[in-house]
Amino acid sequence: MELNVKLNENFGRVAESYLFSDIAKKVKAYSAAHPEKKIIRLGIGDVTLPLAPAVISAMQKATAEMGEKETFRGYAPEYGYAFLREAIRRHYENFGVCLSDDEIYASDGAKCDCGNIVELFGDNEVLIPDPVYPVYLDSNVMSGRRVRLIETGPENGFLPSPDGLDGLDSKGYVIYLCSPNNPTGATFTAEGLKKWVDFARESGSLIIYDSAYEAFIFDDHPRSIFEIEGAKECAVEICSLSKSAGFTGTRCGWTVIPRGISSGGTYLYKMWERRQATKYNGIPYVVQRAAEAALSPEGEAQCRENVKYYLRNAKTIAAMLDEKGIFYTGGSSSPYVWMKCPGGMTSWEFFDFLLDRANVVGTPGAGFGRCGEGYFRLTGFGSAEATAEAVDRISKII
Repeated sequence: MELNVKLNENFGRVAESYLFSDIAKKVKAYSAAHPEKKIIRLGIGDVTLPLAPAVISAMQKATAEMGEKETFRGYAPEYGYAFLREAIRRHYENFGVCLSDDEIYASDGAKCDCGNIVELFGDNEVLIPDPVYPVYLDSNVMSGRRVRLIETGPENGFLPSPDGLDGLDSKGYVIYLCSPNNPTGATFTAEGLKKWVDFARESGSLIIYDSAYEAFIFDDHPRSIFEIEGAKECAVEICSLSKSAGFTGTRCGWTVIPRGISSGGTYLYKMWERRQATKYNGIPYVVQRAAEAALSPEGEAQCRENVKYYLRNAKTIAAMLDEKGIFYTGGSSSPYVWMKCPGGMTSWEFFDFLLDRANVVGTPGAGFGRCGEGYFRLTGFGSAEATAEAVDRISKII
């Protein structure tokens, strides 16, 4: 039946299929044609290690509470239980960032918040790095926003810079930044982030900062944009336990909105609170207790061991590329390795080459933007054994 209703025409501006859906179809077809082949997947950024013991213990205890009338919980608060918001605040104190509990809004993951926060903004030009996580671009295109892509490449280490932008006479931009970056693994220094903060303050712009991979930083790179002076005047931060604590299937993240950020007399946090109260019913109690445990001293120590495991895998991949003399970013302070495709191959040509010749799956860089063409993402989220075997296979064919 053909309906007589108007649809959102902006969806026609978005690619018909999602990058990882295309990859899954290709791999499925190859597996059907070659059932004898053992395929190693270093493509999608999903974790493989189980949840930490402290997290499991907390979930079991919370589940038992849900089975007793006296401790049963129904709807969760839209912004998160007080115990979880407090745990997130303490987490930020570990790297010198002071927040108040009421600046923290728990959610079911960073991807959802990155997509939902676009509802708060009007007709602004949106600045998005290229290449970058597809959700930033697609969610804004779906909403009819004007998007300007900030090109990056090997000459700047795949880190976007505000240099050359006409910010001082603009009406203000909405700016997306991600560090460590997905897909390139590139990580901002304090100086690099300070440039963006200064630009945002001078131009009246807002930074949406995705720190979903901050737990992979073990050196002096900033783990939060709020480590930068002035950031609380111009930035919100979206984070997640998906990769730091293995919550990809458990789902818990948060958004930090400093209380002082406003535009035209309207405070951003009030808009987010209204949006969440209207459209969101909160995270299950059991998951919030699990998240609290993941952010406890015991839980963080256990989760950090898993993070180190993935980092060792990334370094194994990077070491092979060093030996081959192939340019890459990431591999340190990031689970991702962003490599130049060898032999002048395009991203999808190298995908097919790797799948056919080594039976290894990665992610074509072209799927992350025009500047990703000719590059390829491999992840450290596999097992150590599978990663070592994949690296051995790749090393023999490039």
